[in-house]
Amino acid sequence: MRSGRTDKTDVLQGTLILLVLRTLEALGPLHGYGIARRIEQISKDVLRLNQGTLYPALLRMEQEGLIASKWGASEKNRKAKFYSITAAGRRRLARETEDWRRMSSTIERFLGVDLGSLAEDPG
Repeated sequence: MRSGRTDKTDVLQGTLILLVLRTLEALGPLHGYGIARRIEQISKDVLRLNQGTLYPALLRMEQEGLIASKWGASEKNRKAKFYSITAAGRRRLARETEDWRRMSSTIERFLGVDLGSLAEDPG
């Protein structure tokens, strides 16, 4: 991420698999552009996915058996690769979701606690 505020934020490292799997679970087969646009839409354009990030991740996910692909025609009748979640992808999604919820609740605890009041008294 860059310093300063921007209108869009690059997807945090490590969350892309979770976002892609959840999108495919909810919406069914989509091509890469559709996945990216849907994630941006759901995030109200806060998250940004670029092709250099998304397509290598889709390839790795396919190689790991988390998603499957087949060629079809896009809405504009162009040849496109459509991705769908596999059974292994659903299991991974369940684990990633649990890990994310645990981590985010831990971070919330840190943000809600006055860490200075927890420090040992030096005297």
